[in-house]
Amino acid sequence: MSELLARHRAVMPSWLALYYDHPIEITGGKGVRLTDADGNTYLDFFAGILTNMLGYDVAEVREAVERQLATGVVHTSTLYLLRGQVELAEKIARLSGIPDAKVFFANSGTEANETALLLATCARGSDQVLAMRNGYHGRSYGTVAVTGNRGWKNSALSPLNTHYLHGTDRDAPAFRAMSDAEYIDACVADLRDVLATATARDVACLIAEPVQGVGGFTMPPPGLFAAYKEVLDEEGVLFVSDEVQTGWGRTGTGFWGISEHGVVPDALTFAKGLGNGFAVGGVVARGDLMDGLTANGVSTFGGNPIAMAAANATLDYVLDHDLQANAARLGPVVLDGLRPLAELDTVGAVRGKGLMFSVEMVEPGGGAPSPQLASAVLEAARRRGLLIGKGGLRGNALRAAPPLTVDDADVREARDILVDAVTEVDAQAR
Repeated sequence: MSELLARHRAVMPSWLALYYDHPIEITGGKGVRLTDADGNTYLDFFAGILTNMLGYDVAEVREAVERQLATGVVHTSTLYLLRGQVELAEKIARLSGIPDAKVFFANSGTEANETALLLATCARGSDQVLAMRNGYHGRSYGTVAVTGNRGWKNSALSPLNTHYLHGTDRDAPAFRAMSDAEYIDACVADLRDVLATATARDVACLIAEPVQGVGGFTMPPPGLFAAYKEVLDEEGVLFVSDEVQTGWGRTGTGFWGISEHGVVPDALTFAKGLGNGFAVGGVVARGDLMDGLTANGVSTFGGNPIAMAAANATLDYVLDHDLQANAARLGPVVLDGLRPLAELDTVGAVRGKGLMFSVEMVEPGGGAPSPQLASAVLEAARRRGLLIGKGGLRGNALRAAPPLTVDDADVREARDILVDAVTEVDAQAR
């Protein structure tokens, strides 16, 4: 493994992160478990950053891809009719709840969000965009411009004029004593103030994640985005829901994360889990909004036949097996077991929604965010056979989001391992 690591470092960029003091190479997978090059097996509770939504070696997805490969057609581009693309678009348009919806397919969440920003700015004739503090929307020039986390912003240069809103910072000194209703009122008042003082008219859109992924699974109280949308509608500002990590029933309370807030956005973006590992992303938006671009458009690889075969099979599996209900049922099993960790000196917060969980690690005594302790828990969990992730504004939030196909035994095993790992690190830190 050291030889492969040396080769990686010689030819890959230094900013391309690798987990663990001794990075692992994944060589096999079945169900919700993975095997590395040394023969170690792991329960996977990060799912390739929430991408392997059904887990590994899923017969329905594999066979759909094999059928497409057998035709000899791997690629044609959107210049030709693609049956699988049309079929998938019909399903997503129906599931979106957006009136007269149309769908455009891309290759990733970054591309999807770029497209949504293009649609909104063209429709409104404005480069002004509202985004959320601590949000993350991709690594491209445009999506970095609406990312509210310094750790993921490489440049202050921007094609957009972005203003950031509150919504997931309940722990800030100004807000921590407030009830949910009081906090929502304060956030809405701030939105009105931003529109009145910091922007010109014709703001293009608000883009927001219902649950902030890279941000450490932080989330606003239910109803915040509904309150925001009332103000946005007064001004004609569009609302884009970034569902790259929250789509397809993962939050349990709705098929889309925004369902928690009781609103239908003008557009929503998706990617990650839809292809169960195959590259697919896209935007579903009101037909008039999608049709509003005036220049030519094409996507070379977006919605290609292989990705569409995988995505159709994946979405059918999610619906046929009601995996949203599985997330709703099993989420509390994990979260209720993790909540007592909040009493430890090294744990600042425990939160979750459906099959998305986060534990924030802090320094004992002072409570300062501790990315070092988060890394220690990551290592301790791996030694016990559990793969999880990290994130958060300060890099101290542990993140767990397994395939939606996990069962009761899987989540109890993972929960207990994570509790043991955090408890071990807490004892060592005192």
